[in-house]
Amino acid sequence: MFSSWRRRLAEHVDLCLVHLPGRGRRMGEPPFKRLDALVEAIADVITDELQHPFAFYGHSMGAVISFELTRELRRRHGVGPQQLFLSGRRAPQMSSSKQATFNLPDEEFIAEVSKLNGTPKELFQVAETRELFLPVLRADFEIVDTYEYASAAQPLSCPITVYGGLQDANVPVESLSAWAKETHAGCKVRTFPGDHFFIHREGANFASVLGLDVAECLRGQCPPYTQLQQS
Repeated sequence: MFSSWRRRLAEHVDLCLVHLPGRGRRMGEPPFKRLDALVEAIADVITDELQHPFAFYGHSMGAVISFELTRELRRRHGVGPQQLFLSGRRAPQMSSSKQATFNLPDEEFIAEVSKLNGTPKELFQVAETRELFLPVLRADFEIVDTYEYASAAQPLSCPITVYGGLQDANVPVESLSAWAKETHAGCKVRTFPGDHFFIHREGANFASVLGLDVAECLRGQCPPYTQLQQS
C-alpha cells in the first residue's frame, strides 16, 4: 500500500519503507513482541538515512514506533526528523481502557482484529494463510498491548501532524489533540471520513494531503505552530 504513495510525493522526496520481521520479504523471521527492542533494532540500521533531512510517518502501531524511534534517535545522536506524521493512534500518554487482546483464544482474537476492518477476511478463512499470519498479528497486538509510555524530560523539538478517522471508535478525535503535549514545536490535527483504517478508504486523497504536508516540511517551511490547529 505504501509503495503506491510514491506518485503522490514530490520528485525530490524518497519513500523509504521499513520492512519489519515476520512480513513481506522477511516473512521467515520471528516478529518482535516488545516495542523497545523493535525501536532499538531500527535505530541500529538507520544511521545512513540520518545524513539527509527526513520525516517519519506511521499508522496505528507505526505511529508509536515513529514516536519512540524519534526519542531514541535523540538519545543516541541528538538528531531527529523534520516532522512527525502520525495517524490512527491516540496520544501515547492517554491510557486506553481496552483490555489486552493478543493472548485471547484464536476465534476471539480474530473477532477483535476484524472489528478494525483492516485485515482481509480471506486471511482467516484459509487454513494456510491463517496459520501464517496469525502469529504476526498476535505479535503486533502484543507490542501495542504491552507498550508503556514514559514521560521525557523535554518534549520533542519537531512539529507533529496527526491524522484521524472521524468514525474511528478506537481513536476518538479528541484523543488526537493530546499529541501536542509531546512537542514544543506545535501540533496540527487533520481528520478524514472513515474508521480506524481511513487511510484505505480515503486512499489517493489521504496520500495527496500527506504528500503536500511532507513536501512543505522538507522544503524547510514547517510552520511554527504556536498553538494547536485543526482542519
